[in-house]
Amino acid sequence: MSGLLPVDEAQSRLLGLANPLDMETAAVGNAAGRWLAEDVKALRTQPAADLSAMDGYALRFDELPGPLTVIGESAAGSPLGKAIGTGEAARIFTGAPVPEGADTVMVQEEALREGDELRLDGEGPAQRGANIRRKGRDFADGDVLLHAGERLTAPRIGLAITAGHGELPVRRVARLSLISTGDELVMPGMAVGDSQIPASNGPMLVAQLAALPVDIVDHGIVPDSESALADTVERARDADIIVTIGGASVGDYDLVHPVFTAAGATFDFLKIRMKPGKPLMAGKLGSAVVVGLPGNPASAFVTAKLFLEPLIAHLSGAAKPLPVFASAPLAAPLRQGGSREEYLRGRWRSGAVEAIDQQSSAAPVALADAEFFIRRKPGAPAAAPGDKVDILPVG
Repeated sequence: MSGLLPVDEAQSRLLGLANPLDMETAAVGNAAGRWLAEDVKALRTQPAADLSAMDGYALRFDELPGPLTVIGESAAGSPLGKAIGTGEAARIFTGAPVPEGADTVMVQEEALREGDELRLDGEGPAQRGANIRRKGRDFADGDVLLHAGERLTAPRIGLAITAGHGELPVRRVARLSLISTGDELVMPGMAVGDSQIPASNGPMLVAQLAALPVDIVDHGIVPDSESALADTVERARDADIIVTIGGASVGDYDLVHPVFTAAGATFDFLKIRMKPGKPLMAGKLGSAVVVGLPGNPASAFVTAKLFLEPLIAHLSGAAKPLPVFASAPLAAPLRQGGSREEYLRGRWRSGAVEAIDQQSSAAPVALADAEFFIRRKPGAPAAAPGDKVDILPVG
């Protein structure tokens, strides 16, 4: 196993095959899940004026407990329009501008009003400026609010809109060509012979990548024929990423490497020190990054999780494209780690994690039952219940 590439080195080399894609602008309504290509600065100040944080009365702190004369009201979007003078107050509502001349808001629960006469009826505001959100408290015009490489989550999009933006700088959406290979594959829903299997990996991968900014062209099932695969490669080569599923090993019918090499591809690595997922290929065909995923379901899924998803994130401008692991206690013991970095399908049990009994890379039920992968580094010592392990969520 000494000649196999470690997972972290393989990830680094894969991401080094291409730079982030060209920049474009996206409407804020279409930017969710993408990564910023540039810092985003505020185009306005928030709040734009001193605003009331409570329903009550705007007044001068030094004139409490009153009496004061109520001269009007200030509501959100409908300010009083004049200054508060000596001995005066204004009815005010949450989010409304504080009138000029007022320096405090007295909450309505502590106000005693008879007609236009107002008095304090309670402890009153603790200090001058109470219950006022000051101008610029959230941010000022020109402040950097979001940074290049950050993913546009819903709260970040909300912040950008509040800061005055209708469009945001992002990287263009990656184009991915998907090729499934194998004479044994049949389309989903079709009759399956004893020597055949439904082609599940392609649709599974499309579903896996659904939350990422990528346009996928599925070239369908390609038979184990050099000419058929070569024709498909030619149709796929204008993509940013070409993904093959199956045929990435070294058997007589594993045609991915020789066909891509004949088409002009160069490969950076062909195998990695990982279980499942050892036969993983990565290289370039023109400007396209080629990723050859293994054919078994668990192998295809976990290698896509650790390599293909980060590649898409990297091309999309992510500052931190690699997956983030969590730590959780074990519910059951684990044996000593083997010679490869292992990713065991696991699930929760009473607040701790356990490995699923069936760990065959070809077992679709175990993959469907898995809630996360438990990472075991090569040669990791045996682990007992309560020991912490690294986990990577499936979703």
